[in-house]
Amino acid sequence: MATPDRFPLPQVPETSRKPEWLKVRLPHGEGYERVKAIVKRTKLATVCEEARCPNIAECWGGGTATVMLMGEVCTRACRFCHVKVGAPPPLDPMEPIHLAQAVKEMDLEYIVVTSVNRDDRPDGGASHFASAIRELRRESPRTIVEVLIPDFKGVEKDLTTVAEAKPHVVAHNVETVERLTPTVRDRRATYRQSLRVLDYLKRRPEGLYTKTSVMVGLGETDAELEQTFKDLREVGVDVLTLGQYLQPSQYHLRVERFVTPAQFESYKKLAESYGFLYVASGPLVRSSYRAAEFFMKGLMERERLERLG
Repeated sequence: MATPDRFPLPQVPETSRKPEWLKVRLPHGEGYERVKAIVKRTKLATVCEEARCPNIAECWGGGTATVMLMGEVCTRACRFCHVKVGAPPPLDPMEPIHLAQAVKEMDLEYIVVTSVNRDDRPDGGASHFASAIRELRRESPRTIVEVLIPDFKGVEKDLTTVAEAKPHVVAHNVETVERLTPTVRDRRATYRQSLRVLDYLKRRPEGLYTKTSVMVGLGETDAELEQTFKDLREVGVDVLTLGQYLQPSQYHLRVERFVTPAQFESYKKLAESYGFLYVASGPLVRSSYRAAEFFMKGLMERERLERLG
């Protein structure tokens, strides 16, 4: 376990103003504008826009996007998330086809597909995810497909449905340390259940790469973060992203601290010591992060060349 003096770097106390390192320029660029136009015309729901992601220009300009399936209304009320909560509408059976067509037109190198929680569905939407994966792989065989999935209540049959569709990467976020999980996430989402989900997916015969994300600035300690890194490696997680929690509205959890870039670098080195394939750690890092996706693309290209002999 880490002790407090193991991390001597300064940390910034809570303030009503964001520090300079969290400020970004307005998105622009030819690649960004092209993807933006297609997204608008096809009415594609992107997390990039919905969450006002600070990395949108870098990702869209570099051939990466994150899209949201199954509507914009979630059945769970996590206290860090700005997505609307309520009774979602019925699923659109044509959505996987329309998504695949839009991604093909955008000519993306990497697509991340995520969703709201759909506890109203018998399988939590697992079959809808699987349909989207299959359509994407058929329409854009050179595009790497990552899915960022809910926990599906931990039901292995539903996790199997997604895994058997063979995404290249499957992500499920633990979001925070174990102690804070009941405060940060909906009561139906538990830290241990998320670990079981990641463990099950890693042990599947499909040989999937697994990924998760942790927010900092919610009141966690360094020792708790280190324990989280250890827990994640024990269930075989390959890729970890660490980023700053930002309060989306006055009704959500407040930011307890703004973590400095130097401290993020310290966390990165600590996490790497546990053997993750890749760790992205920084104030503006999000679950879907261009640098991590670039790493996965390179890794899979090397594997392809090795198979060719």
